[in-house]
Amino acid sequence: MRIIAGEYRGRIIRTCSGPGYRPATGKVRESLFSMLESRGITWKETDVLDLFAGSGSLGIESLSRGARKAVFVDKNSRACDLIRLNVSTLLNARQRSRVVKGDALAFAGSNPGMGFNLVFVDPPYGQGLARPAVESLLRADLVRRHGLISAELESGLSFEAGFHPELEIIRDRTFGQTRILMWKKK
Repeated sequence: MRIIAGEYRGRIIRTCSGPGYRPATGKVRESLFSMLESRGITWKETDVLDLFAGSGSLGIESLSRGARKAVFVDKNSRACDLIRLNVSTLLNARQRSRVVKGDALAFAGSNPGMGFNLVFVDPPYGQGLARPAVESLLRADLVRRHGLISAELESGLSFEAGFHPELEIIRDRTFGQTRILMWKKK
């Protein structure tokens, strides 16, 4: 997998394999970042949280585009080591990133007020973790006012896009077996 745009464009991101890991394809990542940029995101002012990070491709793509910082959270120590390895090859990204080995729901609930402009929620399919993750983020006030949450889900999942009064749905798109839901915090 390669970084699509920005300072590290073309660099290879090593990915995880095994149950529950399905790195976002280049097409999905390109569409997702196009959606974000069409919403007027200013990367140099953006703090990113990559929950259920896996290989960290979404946070790393954000850093490449100039994000101020990225925090990666995954409970698998192999995935965390891989993210550290991927980030270590990106000269200016090391100082702007942090990798947390831990449960995404616990992280969201135990870091109140930390504050992010952009949160990626990309849980393993079939485990029903997206909604509790988004609710934990809001309960702990981890999403700044007007911040964006992007969730990558399986396309067949029944998920009410307007499920929370603090969130305004701004995108709901399907790419084959992948569904991207994007909300803005009111």
